Amino acid sequence: MSTTLVTGCAGFIGMHCAQQLLARGERVVGIDNLNTYYDVALKDARLARLMAHPHFRFERVDIADRAAVAELFARAAPNRVLHLAAQAGVRYSIDAPDTYTDANLLGFGHVLQGCRTAQVEHLVFASSSSVYGGNTKVPFSERDAVDHPISYYAATKKANEVMAHTYAHLYGMPCTGLRFFTVYGPWGRPDMALFKFTRAMLAGEPIDVYGNGQLVRDFTYIDDIVEGVLRVLDKPATPDAAYDPTAPNPGTSSAPFRLFNIGNNTPTVLMDYISALEAALGITARKHMLPIQPGDMHTTAADTSALTAWVGFAPSTPVHEGVTRFVAWYRGFYEGQ
Repeated sequence: MSTTLVTGCAGFIGMHCAQQLLARGERVVGIDNLNTYYDVALKDARLARLMAHPHFRFERVDIADRAAVAELFARAAPNRVLHLAAQAGVRYSIDAPDTYTDANLLGFGHVLQGCRTAQVEHLVFASSSSVYGGNTKVPFSERDAVDHPISYYAATKKANEVMAHTYAHLYGMPCTGLRFFTVYGPWGRPDMALFKFTRAMLAGEPIDVYGNGQLVRDFTYIDDIVEGVLRVLDKPATPDAAYDPTAPNPGTSSAPFRLFNIGNNTPTVLMDYISALEAALGITARKHMLPIQPGDMHTTAADTSALTAWVGFAPSTPVHEGVTRFVAWYRGFYEGQ
C-alpha cells in the first residue's frame, strides 16, 4: 500500500485531497500545525472526517520546525508528498510577512530536504496564480515570466518554484508545482470572499465588494481541483526532451520539474459570482463598493492547455453550480449546529 504524506491536511484543499487518496485505497499520513489564522474548529471538523478512516494517521507538526520535519520523514517514509501546508492569504502577508517567511520559505526548505532524504517518487506542491503579479497579458501561461510579484505571499510562492527546481536539478527529485486559481467549495476557507459574503448576507449585513465588483477571477471548484491534483501526483515530472536552454520555457526543464496552472479556464467577473450567490441564497446583497486592495490582482485567468496535455485535466463545474453546492454545505454545517 502506497503512503502519501499530505501537509496541511486540515486545510481546505488538503482535506479533500486526503479523502480522495484514502478512497482510492492509499495510506495517508497527514500533518498540520492547526494554527489560528482562521477558525480552528473548522480545521478540527475537517480533520475529524479523515480520522475516521483506518488508513489515515495524523501528526501535529509545524513545517517550520526542522527537527520535527526530519524526524517525521524518517519515520513515515512516504512514497510521495503532496505539500499544501503554507501561510495563506495575500492581504495578511502585508501585515505579517514574518509568518510567511517561516512557513512558506523555511518550512518549504525543510519539506524539500525531507523529500530528498526519503527519496520520494514525486513531490507535488502548491504554488499560486498570484505569482503572475503585475502581468496583464491574459490568460496567464506557464511560459510567461513571473518576475514582478505584487504581494509577499506571491513572492514566497515564486521562491518555492525556484527552490523546487534546484532540488530537481541537483538531486534528480521529480517536482511539480501547481498554480491554483481561486479555489472554492464546501469546507472552504473563512477568509475567502464566498465564505465572507455568505456569512454576511445570511446575517443581513452588507458585503464589502472590492475593485467595485469588476475584479475577474478564474474561480475553480474544489472537486475539479482534487481531480487535477491527483492526476498530477500520479504522473511524476520528467525532463522535457524539447527543453531549449537558449529559449527556456519556465514551465518545464531539463530536470524532472514541471509547473502547471490549475484553474477553471473560465474567468468570471466578481459581480457575476455574487449574482450566483444571491440566486443560491435567495437574498439580494447590500453591496459596499470599495477600490481594489493593495496586493490584489485585477484579473486572473488560467491557460490550462499544458495541464490538459499532461494529464487530460478538464474542469467541468460551472460557477453557479459550485456556488449552490457551497451554500448547501454552509447551511448544513453552520445552521445545523
